[in-house]
Amino acid sequence: MAPTPARLWRSRPVRLTAVAALVLGAGVVALTTGARTAPAPMGEVLPVPVSVRPAADASYTLPPDAVVHTEAGSAEAAKVGAYLAGLLRPSTGYALPVVQDGGGKGISLLLTGADPVVGSQGYRLDVTGEAVVIRARTGAGLFNGVQTLRQLLPPKVESPTAVPGPWTVRGGRIVDYPRFPYRGAMLDVARHFLPVETVKRYIDRIALYKINYLHLHLSDDQGWRIAVDSRPRLAAYGGRTQVGGGPGGHYTKAQYREIVDHAARRYVTVVPEIDLPGHTNAALASYAELNCDGRARPPYTGTDVGFSSLCTTKEEVHTFVKDVLGEVAALTPGPYLHIGGDEARATPTARYAAFMNRVQPMVAATGKTVVGWHQIGEPGVRHQEGRVLQYWGRTGSDPLVAEAVARGARVVMSPANRAYLDMKYDPETVPGQKWAGYVEVRDAYDWDPGSHLEGVPASAVLGVEAPLWTEAISTEEEIEYMAFPRLPAVAELGWSPGATHDWAAFARRLGAQGPRWAVMGIGFHRSPQVGWDEQGD
Repeated sequence: MAPTPARLWRSRPVRLTAVAALVLGAGVVALTTGARTAPAPMGEVLPVPVSVRPAADASYTLPPDAVVHTEAGSAEAAKVGAYLAGLLRPSTGYALPVVQDGGGKGISLLLTGADPVVGSQGYRLDVTGEAVVIRARTGAGLFNGVQTLRQLLPPKVESPTAVPGPWTVRGGRIVDYPRFPYRGAMLDVARHFLPVETVKRYIDRIALYKINYLHLHLSDDQGWRIAVDSRPRLAAYGGRTQVGGGPGGHYTKAQYREIVDHAARRYVTVVPEIDLPGHTNAALASYAELNCDGRARPPYTGTDVGFSSLCTTKEEVHTFVKDVLGEVAALTPGPYLHIGGDEARATPTARYAAFMNRVQPMVAATGKTVVGWHQIGEPGVRHQEGRVLQYWGRTGSDPLVAEAVARGARVVMSPANRAYLDMKYDPETVPGQKWAGYVEVRDAYDWDPGSHLEGVPASAVLGVEAPLWTEAISTEEEIEYMAFPRLPAVAELGWSPGATHDWAAFARRLGAQGPRWAVMGIGFHRSPQVGWDEQGD
């Protein structure tokens, strides 16, 4: 029996256009770029702000001759101003010149006057009848304030072509700053290679929800995705495969820098991962000397894990690791370098610990902080100052993680049964996996990173991350469908105060994002747990 239209919507990714007819049950609802005319209520954004004080008697409407003012003499404020004007010009059709004059009528982005409480990532947004003013202490804070302003404008502001206004924002004041400094999303480009433009579009979309780290899983059994000058066969040969036997691919150094630079312009920091000592078949296939028997392994295109290992007792393997990590670190200006460390079942326990005890100082020598999956907390692995464990387990207790925290480690929370975006929503979901269970949007939202693990206090939690593995996902459409609406749920957990956690309120604000995603062309999962705002009014 053919599925009903409603079931088709939920069971496969659908890319929406700005004008789309959606078949819902027996009814047809038209979504258009001009659907919403009423401004969003102050504070009805994702993630929810720390403090909102509406002014019911005030609102600001962007006029055709509006100007974006920035802090005089500040290149950082001017950069954010140019970004904002670039967002608004296509849909409004307005010229929106950016001037460095310290403020005025229109929209002002200022690096003075913000309360110290907002810190390095927060902002204050004031809307009156004459102006919108965003104040922050850094460019990142201004950028985050712009994302809030963006959501307070009608969804049609995302249109790539000019559409009728009005462009009205309700009056009031928002004071906002994050709960955790690290709010990440991960893309696995190793199992299925993803083009540069796909990665850049993902960065643009996660930035809307104040995600500030992009973790790139650059190497695995199925493919090596980053060019390394000292070991050219890693990319040239090890990058030729992917899951299912497709053509694979890799990023040249110039392409990788393009991704890093694009992310930086969105105040997103790239965290590169070279998974060691397991998940290394692409490397073992590229260089025979990395194997204990000196024989290169055949390329691998399946999805099993835990079968591969570098020969950790060979000195040339340690030279290899040092060279590779040094080159990747030099390409990446951010503070973190991820060394994987998970599912190394083919590496004997004692050898695993000895290997990690040599690799962690190599990372420190590049000037980076060690990040690894939580298995780097195994007994025998020494604590490296400042290191970060990324927890992906499915339980609320892990003594090894608690012990690592007691020794000074910090934790990024990515529990697979809550934060893994490649898990199916329900049995009808077509892409994705289910080994960690089905993860609907409420599952992704209803947990607390600060109290999720016994023995790991909120003070030890660096933040949250939503990984998206690609064993069973290969297209940009599938990525969108699996990330939205769950990624904004994880983003809110990382940004908003714990006291604001409220499923009903979150679901209402999430449902209002539907028309915005429609205009942006994002094909999202219409979770039945959410009352989606069809018209956007």
